[in-house]
Amino acid sequence: MLYTTGQRSRAGSSRHRGEVVTELGPEEVRWFYKEDKRTWKPFVGHDSLQIELTYRKLCELNPGKASEQDEWEELGGSGGDSEGVEGQKGQTEASVSKEVAGPAEEIDVDSIDIGVEAVCVRGGLYEVDVKEKESYPVYWNQQERIPVMRGQWFTDGTWLPLEEEDSDLIELEHLSRFRGHQMKDTFETEAVTQQWTARMVSWGKSIHSLKLSRSHVDWHSVDEVYLYSDATTSKIARTVTQKLGFSKASSSGTRLHRGYVEEAAPEDMPPAATHIVFVVHGIGQKMDQGRIIRNTSMMRDAARKMEEKHFSDRTTEHVEFLPVEWRSKLSLDGDTVDSITPDKVRGLRDMLNSSAMDIMYYTSPLYRDEITRGLTKELNRLYTLFCSRNPEFEEKGKVSIVSHSLGCVITFDIMTGWDPVRFHHQEAPDAMETEQRRRGCEEQRLLEELHLTRMRLRDLEDQFQGLKTSSSRTSPPLKFKVENFFCMGSPLAVFLALRGIRPGNNGTQDHILPRSICQRLLNIFHPTDPVAYRLEPLILKHYSNISPVQIHWYNTSSPTPYDQIRPTLLNPLKESVSVSDSESLPSPCTSPPQNRRHYGESITNLGKASIMGAASIGKGIGGIFFSRFSRSSGQVGGTEEEPSDSEGGICETEGAAIAEEGGVAEAEEKMEDKVEDKREGSAVELDRRIDFELREGLVESRYWSAVTSHTAYWCSHDIALFLLTFMYGPNTPNETTEDNLDS
Repeated sequence: MLYTTGQRSRAGSSRHRGEVVTELGPEEVRWFYKEDKRTWKPFVGHDSLQIELTYRKLCELNPGKASEQDEWEELGGSGGDSEGVEGQKGQTEASVSKEVAGPAEEIDVDSIDIGVEAVCVRGGLYEVDVKEKESYPVYWNQQERIPVMRGQWFTDGTWLPLEEEDSDLIELEHLSRFRGHQMKDTFETEAVTQQWTARMVSWGKSIHSLKLSRSHVDWHSVDEVYLYSDATTSKIARTVTQKLGFSKASSSGTRLHRGYVEEAAPEDMPPAATHIVFVVHGIGQKMDQGRIIRNTSMMRDAARKMEEKHFSDRTTEHVEFLPVEWRSKLSLDGDTVDSITPDKVRGLRDMLNSSAMDIMYYTSPLYRDEITRGLTKELNRLYTLFCSRNPEFEEKGKVSIVSHSLGCVITFDIMTGWDPVRFHHQEAPDAMETEQRRRGCEEQRLLEELHLTRMRLRDLEDQFQGLKTSSSRTSPPLKFKVENFFCMGSPLAVFLALRGIRPGNNGTQDHILPRSICQRLLNIFHPTDPVAYRLEPLILKHYSNISPVQIHWYNTSSPTPYDQIRPTLLNPLKESVSVSDSESLPSPCTSPPQNRRHYGESITNLGKASIMGAASIGKGIGGIFFSRFSRSSGQVGGTEEEPSDSEGGICETEGAAIAEEGGVAEAEEKMEDKVEDKREGSAVELDRRIDFELREGLVESRYWSAVTSHTAYWCSHDIALFLLTFMYGPNTPNETTEDNLDS
């Protein structure tokens, strides 16, 4: 995470030298959270300080909490030496439990009715309820709360906190026994004390001891504190090792430290978010609720690693990712589809109903508006909430959208305001001429009047639509302007093609998505993703023969900027292979990989890829299996005297096929015309590339990748670096312009 840590080590702190033992300061206490249910993770210094101050304010609201320490001093828990303490262990433990449990009950029931405000943590994405010691997200719903705990005593080496109940008992006992004792104030005294403590530890003697529920703690000095397990196996091991001459501490003891290894500093916090990214899911959210939250978390974690690696100098900028979950709030048909689903192979049918059925819902004129309204409302809600919590963002911040699968189509339609009803009126053919030929005079007259009436009605509808459009311009559906629109595994090109979008002669994205709506459109896909399609050939047709831009490997040093990568031609084999030659096609298992300098992450290693995701939208997988992408060294628009290698390969192959049909002379003439047409068509180039392709893994099975690639974008470090590259912009104006990937 990018921020100035400002962490201060406690090794040289005055807390350890020249002071007496007192309560821990707020900067020495560290709060933790357990998000994955396995490991406690520390909050950053700023967050921990805010939580600790709120916790102390909460304790002040309880009148019994202030006198708790005084009662402990009167308890006589100061103990004394180990011989005198042994007889008081049971009484001390019971008294400690009573004193700690009593005020805790009073806090929960009586005094905390006043309450304190929740503490905003982790860059504003979460809040901490100090009373319940739970954390919860701000911008999305999550059923399971994240537990948090207050750490005072920590294990040596790992610096993980002890369980809060044991930590509180040890802290109270430590203060009752050693409050006011002088800490080490000089290095000479420290050296002498360490020698004496080492002897005490080796002899197995302690100056104080405390019995816990499943373990006990021995104090060999003020700073030498060890935790021992009271399990039977630990006792046996401790007895055997001590008889062999080993000390008690070295055999089974764990050294404890009071206070965290680093002091919490107020400046230890991330910078304010300057760019937010809304992550929109596709199909299948109903089947696996909360999946978009986990996917966004994986993308956020990958982006944090790439920030530390490639953008460590951007200390004043910060990109934040927010999941957009639009499916669960829709009612659609209720349970009608479930009621008509047969019982046989019910599991498979339920999976299809909760995943692929979303496509049918969106193509239905009955439910399409509900889906677009739901996503629009959720996007605006998140943006409004974020601006309310970050007032400066509305003026200075930027917004981008990352959409996956069907979410790309829905987001595109929201931004452009595409209306299928209006499209039908504009494009539907009129069958009046055919009907007039079959009717009599009277019927023809009535049909003409009907036709005029329909034309008048259409004009009125156009006028009404024009009024709606003008009003929508003043009040667009989204409350923010989209800076970048990233499509991942997107079928958007198919939807646009079926809506009548055809290639033109203008090499800008305005042919598909005007820049007044979105500054940059980027289409990301894996070569074997059966759901993804290219967008560039819908703008300029000859780009179907130009390879997509390959996304840099995240470990590539000094990569070429994407806007400076030259277009290269594909070498398709489908034009030169006849039916009789189809057997000579290389098998995807035997065909060699592409000759590239770097290979990307293997989809099979990315993990957490759902098998059903790749089959959500129908596309002929066989066409992908038997297609080869190979980059040519030629350049689009080469000179006529020196044609590129790829063009020469096309001419030779097609010429051979034509020569078999009608002679060498005709073949040469036709191929010259074909090459000339190709050069004329490729004269216009895109001002900025749109299609970006992930690199295939070096040892990656294409069959398995076709199943898993559609859902494996989220944890890819290549994609995380790609997104940050366009959102952060160029790092320095003097970046290298050499093509380091193909050198």
